[in-house]
Parts: sequence; structure tokens; C-alpha cells
Amino acid sequence: MSIRWRDAMQRALYGPGGFFVSGSGPADHFRTSAHASPAFAAALLRLVEQVDAALGHPRVLHVVDVGAGRGELLRALSAALGVAGEPARSGRSGLIPPRTGSPATPTPPAAARPSASSGPSSAGPAPSASVPLAFRVRLTAVEKAPRPVDLPDGIDWLDEIPAGITGLLVATEWLDNVPLDVAVHTAEGWRYLLVDPATGEETVGDRVDPADADWLARWWPVPAAGIDGTGSTGSEPPTAVRAEIGRTRDDAWAEAVRRVDRGLALAVDYGHLRDGRPVDGTLTGYRGGRQVPPVPDGSCDVTAHVAMDSVASAGARVARCAYDLGSQREALRALGADGGRPPLSLAVGDPAGYVRALAAASAVTELTDPAGLGGHWWLRQPVGVDPARFMAR
Repeated sequence: MSIRWRDAMQRALYGPGGFFVSGSGPADHFRTSAHASPAFAAALLRLVEQVDAALGHPRVLHVVDVGAGRGELLRALSAALGVAGEPARSGRSGLIPPRTGSPATPTPPAAARPSASSGPSSAGPAPSASVPLAFRVRLTAVEKAPRPVDLPDGIDWLDEIPAGITGLLVATEWLDNVPLDVAVHTAEGWRYLLVDPATGEETVGDRVDPADADWLARWWPVPAAGIDGTGSTGSEPPTAVRAEIGRTRDDAWAEAVRRVDRGLALAVDYGHLRDGRPVDGTLTGYRGGRQVPPVPDGSCDVTAHVAMDSVASAGARVARCAYDLGSQREALRALGADGGRPPLSLAVGDPAGYVRALAAASAVTELTDPAGLGGHWWLRQPVGVDPARFMAR
């Protein structure tokens, strides 16, 4: 039985036995920035320090990772901070092809760290800016899957975004997996696409409802070509302009921003803007490190690029504050990850050190490659703080 794509994605990704809630985790199927290199966590740590300073070094600083996989990013941050755990060792390029750190601090005693049972409301004025960040940070992973048995005790695990966050909320390749509807433009206007979850076969359904029609009119303009009656109008397979209706992603991001009392909400994802929407969409799948047809049967990731400007607008309405939108390449370079080749003189004086530095530079190069992970968008949404502190420089 064919159903709308939004319902099919919800079942396939988050239903019983769904892709994100069963098995060993997404890292076995695709590679995100968090998996690619410890340099990503090191750059995020510098951003955490910036957020901490902007907030006046609060008594408890929250770092909340939404869509945390199996906790790879927070494991790396935890190790870098000296809180607990080991750096992530697991290794999606994330970019769908065109359609065809801080010095380590001593580990604080368990009694000195924020209690895992203390909620976000425990954040308050800093007793002293000299208290090390490792003593004040609270790391929380948000994911639908069960808590990994080997996750360090210093990392909380929730299935919903907590309220009252004071600090940093980061969502790395989360929005692209928020289920959405797909539509096709016909001579009669936009109609939903239906999909058979078992085969991935698509058919044309009813006209889109008023709310989705309004979103499409504002955020996904129909190109001049293909609006003169081409495409399917009945039950035939679609041949015209496709659109991925991002209203559900807007709502999800707005709700995430709403959970931040003060600090910064950061979304890192691949996407597009209004003037460059893909004519035939971006919906695809990943399994075992390979791009595959997006059959929503639970056996593969089903993902689509994010309408970043629409999402950003939704978050700004909640925060009532300007946002910053730029590339990962620009963002990581601003945080000190430039991928520059180490000086050749190091090869003479310290050959082993040169090899290590060269490997680190190569990892940063992968993160900043504009044709790959470096082409991801970074959406920074300040909440209750001076936005100028988080604008790309």
C-alpha cells in the first residue's frame, strides 16, 4: 500500500526496528564530520569555549547533541575536556552527488562534576570564571536509539531535546533525516507523491494541503521550465518538477531553538537555498557506505537536503535574533582548523612529528573540502546573547 513519504520515512527511520533505532548505528553506513576526524570535535570545543565566555561562565554549561548517533561527537568532546570516555574511533561523506583544541584539563572528581540527575534548570550564575570548564560542562546526547552500553557515565542520554538549555545545542546531520513529504508539480499544481515502502515505487496522490501549498509558494518556486502543463496529472509516474516540503524541518528546528534559554543553537547539514533548489529533488538512501535508492523499508538511511534558508527563518522567529549561515569550510577555518601543510623544516627536525602533523592536516582538508564535508552549511542561531559573538569572521 502506497503512503505519503513523510509517513514512510517516519516508520523506516524511527519506527520499531527502524534504521536509526536498531543495529550498531549510522557510522556503519555513512560518514559524518564527527566520524571523519578528531579535528571536528576540537573545533567544536573551541566553539563551546566561545559560548561559555559569552554566557559569563555559568555554573553549569550544557552541550546537547541532537541526532547523536551512538555518541561519537560527545565521546570526543568528553575526552578533550577531560571529563570521561575515549575519543571516537568509528569512522556519510554526507554530500549527495548531483542527481545522477583546547588544552586538556584534569579530570574532575565525580563529586565535583554536574550531576547527571540535575536538569538544565540547574544552570545559574558562575561562582567564578576560574572554575575549569570540565567541572561545569554537562554533555547530553539526544537520540531515539537505546543508550549504548559503553557510553561514558559523564554523558547523559535522552530521546527528546531537554528544555532549559544554557549553552550549546548542536545538530549535525539531523535535519536531513527529519521526515518530510515530497510533491510533484503537475498541470493542476502541486500533488503529493506516494511511495510503496516495500519497493520504493512512487505514484501521484492528492493535491497538497493549504499549509504545504503556502510553504511551496514561498520557499520552493517552480522553475520557468516545466510549469506549462508537463508532468503527470493522474496515477502515472511523475516526470515533472519535484519538491521536498521542508515545513516539518522548520518546525523541528524551531522547537529545538525554543529549548535553548540562552546560548547558541547550531545546525550542520547539507542543503540549498531558495534561488538554487534542485529541480528533481535530493531524496536518496545510504547503506553500508554506498548511496542506494531510497526504499523506505528500514534497511537504509533515507535522507534529503535541507532548505536551509527556510529552517533559518523559522529559528529566527523563535529566537527573535539574527542568525548566521555559511559554509563549514568558513566556519572551521574561523575556529582555527585551516588544514595548512606543516612546514618542511619539521620533517628534518622531527620526522615522526611531521608525519603526524601531515595526517592531521589531511583530516582537516577532508572536513573543509568544498566539494564534500566543507560544503555543508553551518546555521548559527544565538539565543539571548549578543549575535555578533557568533558570526563568521
